[in-house]
Amino acid sequence: MACAQTGSGKTAAFCLPVVSGLVAAGGSGIGHRERSSFNRAAAKPRALVLAPTRELAAQINEEAKKFSFQTGLRVVVAYGGTPMYNQLRDLERGADILVATPGRLVDMVERSKVSLEAIKYLVMDEADRMLDMGFEPQIRKIVERMNMPRKSVRQTMLFSATFPPEIQRLASDFLSNYIFITVGRVGSSTDLIMQKVELLSDGEKRGYLLDLLQRQSVGVANSKLQQPLTLVFVETKREADSLRYWLYSKGFPATAIHGDRTQQERESALRSFKTGLTPIMVATDVASRGLDVPNVAHVINYDLPKSIEDYVHRIGRTGRAGKAGSATAFFTESDHSLAKGLLELMTEAKQDVPDWLVQYAERPYYGGSSYGGRNRRSGGGGNRFAGRDFRQGSGGGYSGGGGGGGYSGGGGGGGYSGGGGGYSGGGRGGGYSRGGRGGYSGGGGGGGGDPYRASAPPPRYYPSYPMGTADINASGWD
Repeated sequence: MACAQTGSGKTAAFCLPVVSGLVAAGGSGIGHRERSSFNRAAAKPRALVLAPTRELAAQINEEAKKFSFQTGLRVVVAYGGTPMYNQLRDLERGADILVATPGRLVDMVERSKVSLEAIKYLVMDEADRMLDMGFEPQIRKIVERMNMPRKSVRQTMLFSATFPPEIQRLASDFLSNYIFITVGRVGSSTDLIMQKVELLSDGEKRGYLLDLLQRQSVGVANSKLQQPLTLVFVETKREADSLRYWLYSKGFPATAIHGDRTQQERESALRSFKTGLTPIMVATDVASRGLDVPNVAHVINYDLPKSIEDYVHRIGRTGRAGKAGSATAFFTESDHSLAKGLLELMTEAKQDVPDWLVQYAERPYYGGSSYGGRNRRSGGGGNRFAGRDFRQGSGGGYSGGGGGGGYSGGGGGGGYSGGGGGYSGGGRGGGYSRGGRGGYSGGGGGGGGDPYRASAPPPRYYPSYPMGTADINASGWD
């Protein structure tokens, strides 16, 4: 289980050993396939890489092909949002390494197009994002009920820039005698990114953005230099399209990427952005994780996200692979919950912190922990980064007691099953599914059993999202 800062080379960290292991083990070199009970060719990969979004899956596919160049290994990708026909034709030729989104993979296994019985390596990239997007039922189905070899037989790797306690719980279920590796503080930002935060009203945002882009373009328009690539993050799909057209009207070529665009449109937008044809891309969080666009010079958080960890992932699109970058955030009164987290993050990265941000951070906020953000599953309290191995015991971790922390609990106590506000504890802090205030699904008062740890199946994290075995149209909500 590995945690590292964004842009530090996590893709290479799993691709290289997997390729090396497969080459050392030998094989046909042209991919593996078998005849299924329906007399159709079923791909039989030896390595499986799961990714939360189709963009990230496509990117990992390209990188894996580079790392396996001239080894004879076949790398195949499968994701939703596109017709399955071409992907099935590719699979019919066999696959040594399969990169897939969970929903599309479940569909293909159920259609007997893929067999998982030969898996030697299982990789989950951006594992926390997969859980945030509601993929845990699909992941558990793939690993536990689709004929995949036991964890004692295969090698399992989990990679992400953050590892909240629920991911550590997943790790304990899927990994055997694993090594916990962290590079830097989990959830931190590299000091190669120069961060600035501007206090604005909503009505001032567009004017300030325009001024920022104009200052950034000084000296470029009359030279042969390419306009610096700038990624602008917004919270809604509607705002992404609106801001894109507005920037075009002001003379700044821009494209947009969000969950409502077709896969072809998204790939076209990324290609246009990477080549500099449209050096500004307006995006929702669909582009915030894992995507590696070389030479992004500036990330602008036009709308701040709801949690600090999402902020870290967004600004991590610049300052990658040892290169410097800039990040600017537009802070409004509604972003008060992020003030403390921004202050801690910027201070740790040795950034200049404005006095007004210190004042915001010192003012009480009654909507939940600002550092943990208002994540759907964190219950508004505790530190979601959890940058330590929970197996080491006490102190706000997955199994620790005492003083905050715990799975998603609020006030005093903490801990996986300890009293007072942990995973299943009662008391005023609430628990995952118990009584007390602020519990995941419990009402007042505390008491009662914990259905998650009993024989009942886990609760559905996002009842508003479809949970079918099809693709959940996969992989790219924002």
